[in-house]
Amino acid sequence: MLAKRIIPCLDVKDGRVVKGKNFEGLKDVDDPVKLASYYSSCGADELVFYDITASFEGRKLFSDILKRVGENVFIPLTVGGGINTLEDFDRVLKCGADKVSVNSGAIKDRSIISRAAKKYGNQCVVLSMDVKRVDGKFKVFSHGGRIETDIDAVEWAQFGENNGAGELVVNSIDTDGVKGGFDIEMLKAICDVVNIPVIASGGAGGIEHFIELFENVNVDAGLGASIFHYGETDIKELKNALKKEGIEVRI
Repeated sequence: MLAKRIIPCLDVKDGRVVKGKNFEGLKDVDDPVKLASYYSSCGADELVFYDITASFEGRKLFSDILKRVGENVFIPLTVGGGINTLEDFDRVLKCGADKVSVNSGAIKDRSIISRAAKKYGNQCVVLSMDVKRVDGKFKVFSHGGRIETDIDAVEWAQFGENNGAGELVVNSIDTDGVKGGFDIEMLKAICDVVNIPVIASGGAGGIEHFIELFENVNVDAGLGASIFHYGETDIKELKNALKKEGIEVRI
């Protein structure tokens, strides 16, 4: 059985790590380079870096900050934000990313998933999905959760897998920053139809939420932000607790 991964997420705006609730009310947290270095040394399995306003502002991702993060991180690094072309993939990979996360860019041009997978390999392409319930259905949102699309999230996950995405990051807008637990229902709906690794994001508020996640949904990783940023949960403590529950993790 593959070990479950614990992944901190750095949402970066104007060169600083920020965090909000339901994708709104962003508050300053810390310097991204400092925080990335900390997570790299304290037991995190991977790190996700999102330039969260790049797509909305119609600009390219902050390469200078990314380079500094890449130089200080010695675990796999996934990077997203403003990824719209293969040139964006290339630039981000050259800045130190191991994997590139595409979200709004794939909604705008679906072919970028298959084209990037063909050029860089499936393992390099991560399809990130911002999902919210709309009239009882799971719908995909673009531009940092600001714009509703008419895309069904379950169908979009299948499309991503069928077109070469090597991994999915599934972000629940409904549970983001609420700290009431992961969106088990939504995650189950997606995991039931795909075979590629799924990273669950949105809602982590304590160790018990990661236990609930891994015991009830066939996800490969749990992603957290504020729970780790504010020192509410220590990653090593979390992993020890998971291991006690019989959940395989890398200690």
